Amino acid sequence: MRTFRELDPVIHSQFRLAVISLLIGVEVAEFTWLREQTEATAGNLSVQISKLKEAGYIDVVKKFSNNYQQILCRITPPGRNKFAEYGEALKDYLNP
Repeated sequence: MRTFRELDPVIHSQFRLAVISLLIGVEVAEFTWLREQTEATAGNLSVQISKLKEAGYIDVVKKFSNNYQQILCRITPPGRNKFAEYGEALKDYLNP
C-alpha cells in the first residue's frame, strides 16, 4: 500500500493556496492587487491573510500612503519552504 504525505492544511485551502501562489512570484503585493487577482471580497481575503500570517507563512505591513491605509503582504522564508514542501507532497498524489 502506498503512503501519501500529508498536505499542509494551511496551504491546502483553495483560497490560501491562490494567495500564497501569487506571493511566491512577487517581492511584495498590495492587498487590493491580491483582492483583484483572486476576485475575493475584502473580508474573505482579510481572514485568509490572517491565517497565513498566524502560521508564519507571510508578513503583513500596514501603513498609510496619501491618507489611505495600504496593506502589503510578503511571503516569509518559512512560507517559501512550506510552499515547496506542499508542492513536493502534491506530486505524490499526481504521480501515484
